[in-house]
Amino acid sequence: MSRMFHLVRHAQASFGAADYDNLSPLGHRQSEALGAALKRQGVTPDRVFIGAMKRHRQTWEGMARGLGISAEPEVLPGLNEFDFTGLLNARFAAGGAPEGMHDDRRAHFRTLRDTVLMWQRDEIDNPPESFAAFASRVRRARETIAESGARTPLAVSSGGAIGQTVAEITGGPADQMIALQLQVKNCAVARFVLSRNGTWLNGFNETPHIDAANQDEMLTYS
Repeated sequence: MSRMFHLVRHAQASFGAADYDNLSPLGHRQSEALGAALKRQGVTPDRVFIGAMKRHRQTWEGMARGLGISAEPEVLPGLNEFDFTGLLNARFAAGGAPEGMHDDRRAHFRTLRDTVLMWQRDEIDNPPESFAAFASRVRRARETIAESGARTPLAVSSGGAIGQTVAEITGGPADQMIALQLQVKNCAVARFVLSRNGTWLNGFNETPHIDAANQDEMLTYS
């Protein structure tokens, strides 16, 4: 019998702050609202997995409040985001970084897109990790979850790992990873069917906690 795996991007973190890896006040509200929305949908995870980042745990803690459950998550570092700050710095180690690369959203994401494509082609010297290593650890984390035996596993991860997961499962070209990553909303849910024959995409970028009444506040991407 097939099982449903819910893969959640963390809530809004602290873009441009000294410590990005920390939910904003809005992020805490988003995570709890998502948990409440999943509860209304009848989603009751029997095992929970998170990356090793603070924003992953904080997001799960808010979701747990909204779901009205208590579950200690299992930490899978393979769900972590790649080090985008280190990757951008590696690309421009010799200089030439665009103004606002780390703290202006438009400049950051425009530069990140081109940088990830270079990373995939092994065109950046001394990156924090190779793209092949990133893809491998994300795949291993997904396989660990699939092999856990959970009927309704839920995991909290980050946009890059989610984009890579969806691109790989759907057989998309390599450049789809960053295209998908840049679309993933904070607290968005991707759903996968786990069966003995493989893993299949069932839904992408779903935000059951957002509607017309609250989207101006709750819909964020970074």
